[in-house]
Amino acid sequence: MSAPMSAPMPAAPAMTLSASATTTTRFNTLPLAITLFCLLWSFAFIAGKIGVTDCPPLILLAARFSLAGLLILGVFAFRREAWQQLSWREAAMFAILGLANNALYLGLGYTGLKSVSAGLGGLIVSANPVFTAALAALLLGETMTWRKAAGLLLGIAGVAFIVWHRMSLGTDSLHGVLFTFASLASIVAGTILFKLFAPKGSLWIGNGIQNLAAGIVLAPIAFTFADVHDIVPSLRLVGAFAFLVLGGSIFAYMLWFHLLKVCGATAASAYHFLMPPLAMLFAYLVLGEHVAFRDLLGIVPVALGIYLVTRPVVNAQAEANPSRTPATQSNRSSAPWRR
Repeated sequence: MSAPMSAPMPAAPAMTLSASATTTTRFNTLPLAITLFCLLWSFAFIAGKIGVTDCPPLILLAARFSLAGLLILGVFAFRREAWQQLSWREAAMFAILGLANNALYLGLGYTGLKSVSAGLGGLIVSANPVFTAALAALLLGETMTWRKAAGLLLGIAGVAFIVWHRMSLGTDSLHGVLFTFASLASIVAGTILFKLFAPKGSLWIGNGIQNLAAGIVLAPIAFTFADVHDIVPSLRLVGAFAFLVLGGSIFAYMLWFHLLKVCGATAASAYHFLMPPLAMLFAYLVLGEHVAFRDLLGIVPVALGIYLVTRPVVNAQAEANPSRTPATQSNRSSAPWRR
């Protein structure tokens, strides 16, 4: 009596168990990737401070960029399909971007790190999404919404408050602060250039070209104006250099490109609001830099300003056309060249 009904019934539990097994074996790696990216990105300021303590900044950067560029391009040397997507024009664009985003940005920034704290340097430079949004509205015709305007004002107010406080205490030099702001200006300009050129091809190869171009440009300048005898060989210098090459220039970018692919550039950039507090925290834990209560007060508007500027917006048009996801707009909405 039950035979006709019982035959098809075992299939349902089997399907349920299979779906359950698939669900339980899949691990969401996105939170881990975000956490590692933020830690690596913000700790690069600390490694940079350690590095310039024992090595002239330009020599350190010339060696870092050259080695990172050779390693990245060496890995892709035998992958012809990746190079076929890259024209000579695109390669030249990436090289030009390397001058602004690598050579100028970190050359000026590391020179500033000689006389400013890693926490302050990281805070100023991490505000680049805020100033990029303002410049993009002026030069590229991007919309300046009330949210971006509020983020810009909050970012400027927070940075100005902390710089004024540090200068009044005499803990950071005006010379170093000016170099750091020049570094900020160069990364903002580099990001605008990336948005303007919108180079195609592999971002990995583009990263390698940028690093190698910056290393080639910085090397003769470094050995002209810096003295190799000023290098103090130490384990901490070796560790900092290894981190900057492998962690900063390669692994952090691998995570960044993954976030661009999964989240889209706008959503991925929103995580930059975590960089100022993390840079201050690492500077306190690793370097013993003093963090005053006023510094913490200033970090809040900077982090909030970055978040407001980069926070992805889901509007009615996006909902009506779901095929235009943030990931499909990644090359136009933001540049992946921030450190």
